[in-house]
Amino acid sequence: MRKFISLIFIASLFSGCATYYQKNQKFQEMVQKGELEKAQKYISRDSTKAVKGKDRVLYFFKAGWLDYMTADYQKSTDWFQQADFYIEDYQKNVGSEALALITNPMVKPYKPEDIENVMTNYYKAMDFMMMGKRDAALVEARKITQKLYALNDKYKKHKNKYSDDAFAHVLIGLLYDADNDYNNAFIAYRNAVKVYDSLYEPVFGISTPEQLKHDLLRTAYLTGFQDQVDFYEKKFDTKYVHKKNDGGSLVLFWANGFGPVKGEWSINFSVVKGSGGWVTFANDEYGLSFPFFIGDWSSGKQSEFSDLSFLRVAFPKYLERKPVYHSAILRNGAENYPLEMAENINAISFKTLNDRMLREMGNSLLRLATKKIVEGAVRDQDKNIGAIVGIINAVTEKADTRNWQTLPYSISYTRIPLSEGTHQLQLETKSKTQSSEHPLNVTIQKGQTLFRSFRSLETYPVQENP
Repeated sequence: MRKFISLIFIASLFSGCATYYQKNQKFQEMVQKGELEKAQKYISRDSTKAVKGKDRVLYFFKAGWLDYMTADYQKSTDWFQQADFYIEDYQKNVGSEALALITNPMVKPYKPEDIENVMTNYYKAMDFMMMGKRDAALVEARKITQKLYALNDKYKKHKNKYSDDAFAHVLIGLLYDADNDYNNAFIAYRNAVKVYDSLYEPVFGISTPEQLKHDLLRTAYLTGFQDQVDFYEKKFDTKYVHKKNDGGSLVLFWANGFGPVKGEWSINFSVVKGSGGWVTFANDEYGLSFPFFIGDWSSGKQSEFSDLSFLRVAFPKYLERKPVYHSAILRNGAENYPLEMAENINAISFKTLNDRMLREMGNSLLRLATKKIVEGAVRDQDKNIGAIVGIINAVTEKADTRNWQTLPYSISYTRIPLSEGTHQLQLETKSKTQSSEHPLNVTIQKGQTLFRSFRSLETYPVQENP
């Protein structure tokens, strides 16, 4: 029992009240100011310790993202590969699981959220695309959908709404398209449209991009699928007119702002003592009820529960960081090409956390029940020490507020046809009060599809929500 108390006390020293975001605010400020080399030096100070610690996958995310942003694509790929290996080999550590039950989940190795899991492959795909390795990029884009299918199979009754990724299908289509494999490109674009229609629009509020509609019709036409051209013309209420391109094209991705960070919220549960060693944690406001079997204990331990009127339980929540810019246009002389949102990482993050909230509540209440078991057992031996354990239990009650905090808020894209040669383009990003111009110089070869990306770091402060 003294060993339990020692573990709780040690963990309480490291609990603190600050969230993961607050502890990493200095790094985040460097990133938002565009001081990327400074941020690289900042995180490299403790790299030896970080790559072995419980938050090592978050370090891999930081390092990989920074190398991607500074165009060191091979090094970025290596970091994200380590993250991918970590996620695939994630094993529950018995020691940390036991400690988490008497403290909080922050003591465990971090297990990435589903969106963080698949964004690892997105960045690997982007790294390969920037290096001109389209076959490798295609492998990574496919892994996104494969991972989501596998993850959804693990959820009871497939309740996870984020069960497929429309943007991943778009990427697959773009890569096939770039290799003039119009048949497979058409299939991928068609799959993307299905996911936008069935999932992204009703759940995440993202409709099918116009660029995707055009690419779907174009590849159907080039493949000779006239029946599919007719079908999608009717579906999209448009008429496709094929325009021959004697040059090449540029596909530009725009990653805007930053995704949400995790904060903490809590609710009170009343404790209802049952018979046969059962207690129920109930919250009438939310209509929640969680029964727990506490076993055949001595009267002292059972009274520990019966004497309680309520318990506070902490859960994670997302806090939004709204981007400064709401839209962007790519200009080639007098021609304008709007970039359309294809992936809303902010919306997906909020929805997936909400989907698993009941599981999160069950785990949190199990943790709290275990804490009270230990506290009751200690009180039987020494009331004073038991009181101390009760205080430590309250101090260590904390939600897991860790997450990948350099992910973008959203990703948009467009395709622009260009003649062979060098072009000076302008990307205009717009906010409610201002716009910014960003020159983009590209050289296109005949028949080439060139992939480029642009990142807007401007973001409003964290938005507290109820």
